[in-house]
Amino acid sequence: MQVSRQQVAGQAKKGPSARTRRLMLETATRLMQAGKTPSVSEVAEAAEVSRATAYRYFPSQAALVHAVVDEALGPILDWQSSSQDVESRVEDLIGTSMPRIIEFEATFRAALKLSLEPEAATGSAENREPRFTRGHRVDLLRDAVRPLAGTLPPEDAERLAQALSLFYGIEMLVVLKDIWGLDDKAAVSVIDWAAQSLVRAAIAAKASK
Repeated sequence: MQVSRQQVAGQAKKGPSARTRRLMLETATRLMQAGKTPSVSEVAEAAEVSRATAYRYFPSQAALVHAVVDEALGPILDWQSSSQDVESRVEDLIGTSMPRIIEFEATFRAALKLSLEPEAATGSAENREPRFTRGHRVDLLRDAVRPLAGTLPPEDAERLAQALSLFYGIEMLVVLKDIWGLDDKAAVSVIDWAAQSLVRAAIAAKASK
């Protein structure tokens, strides 16, 4: 029997250890929503938790930010669609995701900033902080285009998912809001239009062959 992410999270909320971890996550989220990208030590200090305790839960900044991002993503990670129409699936994924991304926009911007920072070249390999990486959208977008498996060659379906990743997530929101000055509603409208245009173009290209 499969256990959902919510069930695991619910089980993990019990006991003093879970409460300490929750306190750290809430503190880190608050700091990231304020535009900061805190270290484990900074979160420990803000949460009034000893550094030794903090590092037992989150051995690196990357581990901490991953946990905060997973919390912020929330229902996005559990997204599923029963529709076999790819346009509907992509529209539903964007409709599920973008309000949540907007709600935690500052957190995702902070995570994006951290992911773009070059890996520190100082210190030994054992003591070096692991680099923060992202990738949840890969599985989500592959699932969104999955019904095309019998219509498009596997490499074309994979290319479509890769192309959709350019329009799905915090990066597109940053471009549309910061460069074009769009508000949230207008930005989501452009994201949805661009994604649907890609899906239709991929299907049309196959039909014309």
